[in-house]
Amino acid sequence: MSNWYLQNGKDSDVVISSRIRLSRNLEKYPFTSRCTEKDFQEILNEIKEIVPSLGYGLKYIELKDIDDITKVSLVEKHVISPDFAMKENVKGAILVNDEENICMMLNEEDHIKLQVFSSGQELENLMNLAIEIDEKLGELVTYSYSKQFGFLNVSPTNVGTGCRASVMVHLPALSLTGNINKVLQIVNHFGMNVRGLYGEGTQSGGDVYQISNNQCLGLTEAEIIKSLKTITEKVIEQERLARKYLTKNPLELEDRVYRSYGILKYAARLGADECKKLLSDVKLGTDLGIIKELDDNKISKLNLYTKPGNLQKYLGKELDGYNRDIKRAEVAKQILE
Repeated sequence: MSNWYLQNGKDSDVVISSRIRLSRNLEKYPFTSRCTEKDFQEILNEIKEIVPSLGYGLKYIELKDIDDITKVSLVEKHVISPDFAMKENVKGAILVNDEENICMMLNEEDHIKLQVFSSGQELENLMNLAIEIDEKLGELVTYSYSKQFGFLNVSPTNVGTGCRASVMVHLPALSLTGNINKVLQIVNHFGMNVRGLYGEGTQSGGDVYQISNNQCLGLTEAEIIKSLKTITEKVIEQERLARKYLTKNPLELEDRVYRSYGILKYAARLGADECKKLLSDVKLGTDLGIIKELDDNKISKLNLYTKPGNLQKYLGKELDGYNRDIKRAEVAKQILE
């Protein structure tokens, strides 16, 4: 079975993926901002020791043993954060399974960032899995926990449940109709964060945005999921209405998506940013049934294997920027054919 990021799930025409992230710290160690090198190593040792008892096919891999291209590829899959990937002097590690739908970052912002992923809109199922793993982990280690406040974490916004639920959404029609800012402002108004493709401080790429809850204290996990799901459904509705509006001028829309398809298929060189924009159009055209030559599987492969890190992983060699652009065009052509 293919990994979650090469699959399609519920409402995948708009919702690319879902993620649940739980922030946890171990009671007997200071927060990472005050940890010594000895503390970091002891945290890793303690977690490494319990991996066999935890199960789920998780493997322990230290950050120092992951090469730079693999780190970039994991960031592109959203399996690890950009900040974590760039850490050089901190002893960090991940626990990850073969499907990469479960990944824990150790010694990132907190001692443990437990993450579960899925394609499409699967917030409830993911939350059930995250809680199941969290409870099992909680039987093997002692969390830093307050009866008054809940789980204690480095960031005050993560105190409480320590739960961040998020969805990655593709909103090309709202961008094309000029309604994207209005919809994103409404999302913010309802207590949700809207961020770029790779989280806080990043730009959106290919009309893709990340929507997540911005409050953990005073809310249960179920309430967080319910709020995010309600907002996500409204965003899906608005994007689909915008797509319906675009189809009123079918010639213009067909011309746009097929021009992008043609460049993807026949270009000799493709830059990363250019490719994102082209893929946004092509995914829109495929989801609307305009481009009949493609299916969801090919779109997922194009989205993954044209990204810099995963392109190099796919080809099995390191490339400079110029040659990446040439190989990106070749790989796109291979997938399309």
